Amino acid sequence: MRVMAIDYGDAHTGVALSDPTGLLTGTALTISSWRAETVLEELKKLALQYQVTEVVMGFPRNMDGTEGPRAELYRAFAGRVEETLGLPVRLWDERRTTVDAHRILFEAGKNAKKRKKQVDAVAASLILEGYLAFRRGGNQG
Repeated sequence: MRVMAIDYGDAHTGVALSDPTGLLTGTALTISSWRAETVLEELKKLALQYQVTEVVMGFPRNMDGTEGPRAELYRAFAGRVEETLGLPVRLWDERRTTVDAHRILFEAGKNAKKRKKQVDAVAASLILEGYLAFRRGGNQG
């Protein structure tokens, strides 16, 4: 039971995949493309390669919990992911994941250029970690 987490963005989309048991975060990578079609093609390749059975996608909310200005765009893209992968997509509160990803990379000594290349993959990993903890009975982060 492998889970894929998606941190969708305009130019870069972070993807994190769990281990085969669906308990731990494993592979994380970035799809660099402005084109939604290209991102969808890459997500499909990854889903097939890793035999993904569950998908969770970061969803933009404001700090007060209301939907962010990009919420409708993300909801529409989630629908396209569902159609492309043939799997339901669970929308997951992504508040602070990018900020936390930048902090993690900064504390790891990554310079700004390296952080920019890795931040989306780390954010996807944080989404995946939160979701996996929720599935194990923890709270949503």
